[in-house]
Parts: sequence; structure tokens; C-alpha cells
Amino acid sequence: MPSEFLWRRPPSALALPQNEVHVWRANLGLDAIDLEQMQATLSTDERARAARFHFPKEQLHFVAAHGTLRMILARYLNRAPDQFEFRYGPFGKPELAPRGDAGGIRFNLTHSQGLALYAITLDHDIGIDLEGVRPNFAWDEIASRYFAPSEVEALRLVPAPLRAGAFLSCWTRKEAFVKARGEGLSLPLDQFEVSVTPGEPARLLRITSDPQEASQWSFQQLEPAPGFVAAIAVRAARCEFKLWE
Repeated sequence: MPSEFLWRRPPSALALPQNEVHVWRANLGLDAIDLEQMQATLSTDERARAARFHFPKEQLHFVAAHGTLRMILARYLNRAPDQFEFRYGPFGKPELAPRGDAGGIRFNLTHSQGLALYAITLDHDIGIDLEGVRPNFAWDEIASRYFAPSEVEALRLVPAPLRAGAFLSCWTRKEAFVKARGEGLSLPLDQFEVSVTPGEPARLLRITSDPQEASQWSFQQLEPAPGFVAAIAVRAARCEFKLWE
């Protein structure tokens, strides 16, 4: 992996220029003391959402993921982690509630199997998705049902040993784009196309409703840990990615 895509410790003084996207990686397997500190920063609504998960492990991961988000935002905005208020779009995309010192920060988060990723930028729509690789995954049925025909055909041309990985690359790119747009399932996955072939740069190729829009977006594929695939979509023609641990 090129040196610019290595995970590093962030500097003590963080700057977020207009053309940068900062991606943070965090382990959600926290000890009891850290989890208690994280939970203390959450809002009443967030605690209620955590309690609705059936399995205790999922509750703990929610607390860790959202507490970590608050810790990260605090570094950019010089505000206590428990002082953030969030609002949610029609399809559940979170954003900071309007406030004078918010500084145009946009963010998105994703977590899977105890690993979390956060994408932070200024004034750009952004989405990020993370998936754990699962062996013997029935990718063909899902792709045939949800993907654009050209994507399904491209996946079938990928050598068999690489096909499951190519499917996950395609899936995370599409999910990241849907999350960035904040439209949920109202934007069908077969109404836009992304690059699929292994080794090909992550790109948005076409949107059925607006063929010109694809040029407005940047995509980045990531491998945040062995056995995981992730992708970022940001509405900016060009941007620089920095990875923080």
C-alpha cells in the first residue's frame, strides 16, 4: 500500500483544509472503564438507541462507536465530547446540529465486527462503508438482484478466486455513495454504476438520473485491516485523503 495510505497517529493540533478527507480507524473492543467514559458523553437519545439492540455486544459496540465519534469531533471543534447535538436526515443520516462553531464539518461513520471507520471533511457530502470479508458468500444472488446489469456482468468476468472480494468492493462503493447522498433505499442500487474490476481505481461511472453528476464525485477504496474492505464517496472532484489511527 502506498505510504499515503498508511494509518498514522494524528498530530496534536489537527487542521482540516477544504480539500482534505480525514479517515479515522478505531477498535471498538474497549475495556469497561473506557466504555463507561464513552457512555457518559452520549445523549439520552443515543443511550436509548444503544439499549434497543438485542445482543449486549452490539450495545457495547454502539456505545464505543458513537462515543469515539464524539471524541474525534471534539479534536476538530475544541468542544467537550458531551456538548455535541446531532440531527438526522429523512433516511437517518447524522449531522451536527447547526451551531456557529461547527465550521462546516461533515462526517459519516461505519462499523463492522468490532472495527469502526469515520470520514470527516468540510462542506462536502460524504459517505463511508465497511464490510468484513465472509468466506463462501453467495454474492451472485445479491448482485443479480440489486446491482446494475453492467456491474453484474463485470463481476462474472472476474476470476473466480477474486470474485467475492470484487463483490465487496462494489458493494462498499455503492453503499458509501448512497450514504453520502443521504437518500437511503430511495436511491436504488441499480440506478448508478461503480467500477468493479480488481485493480481498477474506485470510481463512480454513471448515474441514470444525471449522467453529468459522476464527475462531481471522488471515491477511495481502503483495506483498513486484514479481512475488511471499505470505501469512501465524497462529493468533490478532487480531494486528499489522510488516515488517522
